[in-house]
Formats: sequence, C-alpha cells, structure tokens
Amino acid sequence: MNKPLLYRKRLIPNECILLEKDEILHAGENLIVTRWRTIRPKKELSHGLSAYFLDKGIKVSKFYSHENLLICWYCDIITHEYTPAANTYTMIDLLADVLVYPDGTVKVADLDELADAAQQKLITEQQLLISLRRLDALLNMIYTGQFRELTSLIEAYE
Repeated sequence: MNKPLLYRKRLIPNECILLEKDEILHAGENLIVTRWRTIRPKKELSHGLSAYFLDKGIKVSKFYSHENLLICWYCDIITHEYTPAANTYTMIDLLADVLVYPDGTVKVADLDELADAAQQKLITEQQLLISLRRLDALLNMIYTGQFRELTSLIEAYE
C-alpha cells in the first residue's frame, strides 16, 4: 500500500497545509505515525513524533527540544477526512489541546479558541460537541493511567 498524503487543516488561523516533509513511519486503518521537524523555526521546539489515533480523534505528539530533550506530550483533538482516490488524509484540528509534561503536570489549552470558533461559526455545533467529548475521553485516559497506552505506540518508533 502506498503511504498516504497528510494535510493539516487549522481553523484558527485558517490554513490547510500539506505535511510534505513529515516522514510516515506507519500507516494503518486507525493509526498513522510520523516523524517531523517543525515547519516554522521555534525557540524551544525542534522535532518530534506524532500518532494520529483516527478512531479516537486524538493526535498525540512527542515534542523534543533542540537538545533532543522531551518538552512535553502535546495532544490535539482532531477529526479527519479521507479521500480514497488520492489516498489523502486531511487532519482537522478541533482546537482543544492537552499538554502532559515530563513531571506529570497536565494542562488543558486553547478552550478560548474553541469558544471563539463556535461564536464566529468557524466550527459547526457537531464539531464543537465532538471536540468536547474527545477532550473528556482523553482527560479520562490521562487521569486513569491509560495515557501510556497511547505514548507507548509512539515510542515503539523511536
């Protein structure tokens, strides 16, 4: 099977970009794993690995510094569209994010953007509800010790 093309679609800011430099390490029915370098240079963030859990609507990324140290696990709530004829996935960022730091601290981020997107009609009511439900499911995985099930799948590709 040919490896798919991956696009990242963001609502805020409104953009859709081909992730042409991402290296696809695995592409299965419900899991895509990639290795990447930042698209735009960042002060701390250099590179990482990401796993798209398509059935869960979660992208979990392992963020590394320029010194190759773990910064955090960065989790995006997503949905996706697949175009079989082109073997193309468009990963749609549903704005809510969760960061899990090496010391175990958990931070929920960008709920203000989710509210802004709903208010400005950039996101449908259905997408808003999906985002909130997937956020709740992810937080439950983290709080009940099941997050390791996700991260171990990424670490298998290091």
